[in-house]
Amino acid sequence: MANRKVTVIGGGILGLSVGIALRTYFNNIEVTIYEKELTLGIHASSRNSGVIHAGFYYSPDSLKARYCANGNKELKELCRKHSLPIQEIGKVVVTSNIDELERLQHLYKRGLENNIDLVLLDESKLKTFEPAARTFGQFLWSPTTAVADPFAILEQLTKNFIDLGGKIVTGKEVALRQIGNEIVASVEGNDLPTAQIVNAAGAYSAQLAQNVGVGLEYKCLPFLGSYKVSSRNAGSPKVLIYPVPHPINPFLGAHVTLKLNGDIKIGPTAFPVIGREQYSLNSRFTFSEAASLFQSMASLTRGREYNSFEIIRTEFPKLFTKSLVKDIEKLVPSIDQGQHWKKLQPGIRAQLVNIESGKLEQDFVVRQKENSIHVLNAVSPGWTSALPFGRSIAKLIAA
Repeated sequence: MANRKVTVIGGGILGLSVGIALRTYFNNIEVTIYEKELTLGIHASSRNSGVIHAGFYYSPDSLKARYCANGNKELKELCRKHSLPIQEIGKVVVTSNIDELERLQHLYKRGLENNIDLVLLDESKLKTFEPAARTFGQFLWSPTTAVADPFAILEQLTKNFIDLGGKIVTGKEVALRQIGNEIVASVEGNDLPTAQIVNAAGAYSAQLAQNVGVGLEYKCLPFLGSYKVSSRNAGSPKVLIYPVPHPINPFLGAHVTLKLNGDIKIGPTAFPVIGREQYSLNSRFTFSEAASLFQSMASLTRGREYNSFEIIRTEFPKLFTKSLVKDIEKLVPSIDQGQHWKKLQPGIRAQLVNIESGKLEQDFVVRQKENSIHVLNAVSPGWTSALPFGRSIAKLIAA
């Protein structure tokens, strides 16, 4: 019997994880990954914070909770096996008032439900874990949170995929269309000989899927995430320091992370932008992207969960170093305005908005139609979760 051919659209960490899983567990499946750029993973997969998340933020019934904890273990194992750089330094989550303390305790309970190694401690013990941080009442200690190098991991996964017999085609953009009961993939007008298609195109996955009638209730709302970095000094933090997530802003908030060389990173911003690759506010964007932003923001305004104007109001000042440092001072009073803060390579969080309900989609979203599978929402902790998440998609193909 001839081998089944699978086309994976998108050469980021998730596309590679799907390909590796297919080639590892199913010998009769040929896999080709198509990437529109000349290099794999140059967008979200290499522009993320490098934090390997523990998995306590996510609802126990979510796909994020299902895959993040195992992904944490597997990325660490990958780093150890191949001597890739990693720092298993842990993280503290701190509070600044009584309202945040209640949210911290809720976060701790969620972590226990997700079977995450997590400890709730009195503020008097904080200096034992992180002398530079400040908290109100209590704090969380997450020993399994770590920092790794996204570039190194991506290179290793690329090598693993090729060693397993996978094929990679770069610089080629894939289009999708439906013919009868079949989804057809094509490159430059030529149809690809494929039995199954996996759409893991990141910020463009929803757009591709909608070409074949999948996920029509969604729009992509890109958020610009940027960090500032400075050299460490004697009073610099030694572990990661995060605030309790904001009740309205759906992201984790500006926090302190460490680079592998010990430098201090603060951020990120989470400011809505127009383009899916708009890495600066003056970057080019298309008319359709502008229309999508308008529709997404209007939908959020009509919805009851998130206040789009409040998100803009709180996030816009963080685009400026002085305001960002002032925000971080709530967590780490010793952070210095006078330090030499430099910009790091920014990234885009391609967030799905349900324009019917006015909600930001908080979980991973996977849809199937005919001979295709579409990963519509694989935002954080998509990088941490990629290996087990990719296996789950591979099992859908092989079923």
